[in-house]
Amino acid sequence: MRGATWLLMAVMAGSAQADERDVWMFAQWAGDHQTRPFREMLVDARLYGVVPIHQLLRSASDWKQCHASPFVVPPSANWPAVRSTLALIKTLDSQGLIGQFEVVSAYRDPSLNRCAGGAVGSAHTRAFAVDILLPRGADPKPLCQFWRQNGQAWNMGLGRYPTGRIHLDTAGYRTWGGDGSAGSSFCSKSI
Repeated sequence: MRGATWLLMAVMAGSAQADERDVWMFAQWAGDHQTRPFREMLVDARLYGVVPIHQLLRSASDWKQCHASPFVVPPSANWPAVRSTLALIKTLDSQGLIGQFEVVSAYRDPSLNRCAGGAVGSAHTRAFAVDILLPRGADPKPLCQFWRQNGQAWNMGLGRYPTGRIHLDTAGYRTWGGDGSAGSSFCSKSI
């Protein structure tokens, strides 16, 4: 539950604005939504807790403006991609490449993705992707090194947006930067 720990530390230090889609909001939402099969899948895959469940089920950050749900369980057809992406995150974490992080966006249904300005055919909709925040001052360059050395084997997508968010998925070996092109990727530049 590193993401939750980082969020608490960031809020206490005043270095980040807390996402209102917290554990308590999730508990209220989960009371009216079926999450058990998804949770059981994560437990069976030994991936439960890689990302706190309330972060893992966060929809787009623009959920309010888009009149959408703050959380969503990905369709079961996407669960193999969920497992693959979480296994990647677990590996990145075990190698000390991401340390503390917060997932701010994961699966999105296509209409929410459109409203939130997501790319057409985004891995957030067709597979499973996460956008994460690292603590202020954290160096994301080790992710590029991993992507160069292991990204193809993982089928890893790695992007970084002008906001500082980092996109991770296992839906295709590629990288991009703020303008959506590979040429603007922080991984395309020599380190």
